[in-house]
Amino acid sequence: MRRPSRSALVAAGLVAALAAGPLAVPAFAAPAPASASATAGPDTEALAAAIAGLPDHDATAALLRVGGDGTWRGTAGVRDVRTGAPALENARFRAGSVTKVVTASIVLQLAAEGRIDLDGTVQRYLPGLLTEDFAPITVRQLLNYTSGLRPGASLGDTVEEGYAHRFETLTPQQVVAASVAQGPASPPGTRQSYGNIHYTVLGMLIEKVTGDSYAHQAQVRIFRPLGMRHSSFPVGADPRIHGPHNRGYDWIDGKLVDVTDWNMTDRFAAGDLISTTADLERLLVGLFRGRVVPEPQLKEMFTLPDVPGARYGAALERFEANGKVIWGKTGSRPGYATVIAATPDLSRTLVYSVNSTDAKGDGLAVAQRFAFPAFNR
Repeated sequence: MRRPSRSALVAAGLVAALAAGPLAVPAFAAPAPASASATAGPDTEALAAAIAGLPDHDATAALLRVGGDGTWRGTAGVRDVRTGAPALENARFRAGSVTKVVTASIVLQLAAEGRIDLDGTVQRYLPGLLTEDFAPITVRQLLNYTSGLRPGASLGDTVEEGYAHRFETLTPQQVVAASVAQGPASPPGTRQSYGNIHYTVLGMLIEKVTGDSYAHQAQVRIFRPLGMRHSSFPVGADPRIHGPHNRGYDWIDGKLVDVTDWNMTDRFAAGDLISTTADLERLLVGLFRGRVVPEPQLKEMFTLPDVPGARYGAALERFEANGKVIWGKTGSRPGYATVIAATPDLSRTLVYSVNSTDAKGDGLAVAQRFAFPAFNR
């Protein structure tokens, strides 16, 4: 059985080295020019080479959008390996943990409205969720992964393990209850540990504070204002991707298996998003320009907590490559690997969806092939 990479390693694969230490929030970006010289823009030859020859053993399709000081678009591969139909440029896909950017944005909007205090506690907003074994955990600590909560319930830690359970349901309440039953992993605010559990609780908090579903709050607060017309969350336990999409595949027991249809209820506000590269580009640009979260609260996304080895602010991770500071988020679900990333001034942006046949495994290899060239120059 293939051993999966840890989530932190997958995220680290976007660039060769991670920068540590605090960073001032970037100024909101002004619109970038539509084109630029070959020396200033992305490495287009490397990008073209990255998608050449698809489908292959490692990926069946790829959709790439690079923007800023030079734009580049690429679509390659097949929509379905059985028919050989070409990949769709406007395909919808599972964006995985990129969902966390949407969740953090909603929480920070609610903070700007005075409906959530980032220093308020889980015990205050969701009374009874945690046992007396837990010290007060703040909303900010959930946002920056320092809550000290342990991972929650799962239907499988690998694609192979989860495949047999792909149509089963785990509710957010069940996921969190399993985490709470294990007790705290560390005192709140002392260690950063990336994981879905923090954002599962944030999704529950959003629903409690607003009296509305998380999915509807995402629609009215994020998708509609930004014109993200092709972004949504599955209704209930619906395992399908509705609308045009490229099928997702994974190697299971030596066979290439279609893993497109999968009940993602256990991912909820941590990883249930379905979107397109164009929509995620709108999210990325709108967020960095201050159109999604007001500036005082937006700083949370670009502020690393004062704990050893911190790499994440609220949802976003800080990277450094070729002298460029980059903030972004990776996501992966069976059959689909996603990245959104940009320099603070939006001089370079990247969004990709790759139908990786090892999306939950070797994220470093996917990033080296499809992400590195976007920030090579």
